[in-house]
Amino acid sequence: MEDVLELYEQEPIVGTARVCFDERPCQLLGEVVEPLPMKEGKPEKQDNEYKRNGTAVILLAYDIDTGQRYVQVRKQRKKADYAQFMEWLAKEHYGHAEQIELVQDNLNTHSYGSFYEHLPAADARELARKFNFHFTPKHGSWLNMAEIEFSVVARECLSRRIGSLDVLEREVLGWSERRNSKASKIHWSFTVDTAREKLEKQYHKVNTDNHLSNN
Repeated sequence: MEDVLELYEQEPIVGTARVCFDERPCQLLGEVVEPLPMKEGKPEKQDNEYKRNGTAVILLAYDIDTGQRYVQVRKQRKKADYAQFMEWLAKEHYGHAEQIELVQDNLNTHSYGSFYEHLPAADARELARKFNFHFTPKHGSWLNMAEIEFSVVARECLSRRIGSLDVLEREVLGWSERRNSKASKIHWSFTVDTAREKLEKQYHKVNTDNHLSNN
């Protein structure tokens, strides 16, 4: 936890990008009955019945320093999708950066091994050198600023039925472009000092458990 918080507290470094990454699964839900259009003083009326059109995944990277977010919509979130997204992120958006400090959770696909399994060895090695991983602890995904971005996209973009991958992609890309045009940044106030104060009991428990395991 402190590793992530210390990264957030650092001053920006020229040539180094600080990025948070996460994924969000989405259900694709189509209409069975066409909704009644919105009228003056009345909202759109939607039938309770819907049809399932499968699932999709939004992959999102948020830059702490620039207030930019980069998104893709894919059918799934396997190792290949992760590796391809990171290659795209590094080459298309961070070709200028020497190092990318990446905050992410401990999902088994989030590893350097995914690069080597699905990219040419030379490309995988280049990516592994460029990315430095910072993992949020178990049950600590709230420490990832990308989670906040997903709460915004859920509220502003995903609060209605979306029936196809193409429509979802169009909506999400439009949302990211609007937020990027404003360079919308997250104000993060939870620091290492705050963690030690608020989570004192948990720190004590970890120290006690470590002491017992070493004896």
